[in-house]
Amino acid sequence: MLPIGAVFFLHLHPHSGRCFPFALSPFEVGLDPRSSPGLRGAMEDKRNIPIIEWEHLDKRKFYVFGICMTMMIRCYVTTYELTRKYVSRYNNNNAVKSLVAGGSASLVAQSITVPIDVVSQHLMMQRKGESMGRFKVRNHEGKGLLVFGQTKDIIVQIFKADGFRGFYRGYVASLLTYIPNSAVWWPFYHFYAEQLSSLTPKDCPHLLLQAISGPLAAATASTLTNPMDVIRARVQVEGKSSIILTFRQLLAEEGPWGLTKGLSARIISATPSTIVIVVGYETLKKLSLRPELVDSRHW
Repeated sequence: MLPIGAVFFLHLHPHSGRCFPFALSPFEVGLDPRSSPGLRGAMEDKRNIPIIEWEHLDKRKFYVFGICMTMMIRCYVTTYELTRKYVSRYNNNNAVKSLVAGGSASLVAQSITVPIDVVSQHLMMQRKGESMGRFKVRNHEGKGLLVFGQTKDIIVQIFKADGFRGFYRGYVASLLTYIPNSAVWWPFYHFYAEQLSSLTPKDCPHLLLQAISGPLAAATASTLTNPMDVIRARVQVEGKSSIILTFRQLLAEEGPWGLTKGLSARIISATPSTIVIVVGYETLKKLSLRPELVDSRHW
């Protein structure tokens, strides 16, 4: 989004030959917005929360700040932004862009994190002298070797029992859980931000509204996808191979309420992390804005 009341120039790209609009704010060209009541009113309207798109960013700043904020540990953010930009060529609807980009980013992320989830879940199912899952770790002497020894035991046992595929047990269930979760989270995040913006004073900081919108979106997405998450956990820990049979067994044993297990814990645990991620990511994008767009964004 370009600055309100900006002066526009056309910049000829040296390679493609295409013309791109370039804008300067009224302050940069010496205009006083106070001289025009209409212009002053437009510039003071800070109610809308403009979305900072990929093309608005100075990529060098984005990745430097991103490393500092540890936001680029997984390829999720880059996949989301690039997919969003690609989809905008065919459909500029924000909900559609968010839905497709969020799902695509989750697909990439789950391909990396599912093996970690499989190992960690088996570790969490261990008890002293027994196991609630398929595998049992040996007792290790010395506290320093306890964690690493158990992790190694689990990895070895998974590989012996199921081969490399064992680390991707429940992969489809994970995709059916987290792709919808991510795909739903982004549209709801923007939706809640827009609704809060319309209900709050114009000078309310956008970053505050975004920090509130993130957990609200997470709670909504978690509620919608929790049934599949319960099934995913059973498939990975109990070694089941059929999502449908696992679903039927769960309903037979615990009824519909079994599909809500862990929902409250999921929402509670997601709230602080979502706030940190949203504030960090939105701050990262605003710090990475191209210089000519800085004045067009209200924090």
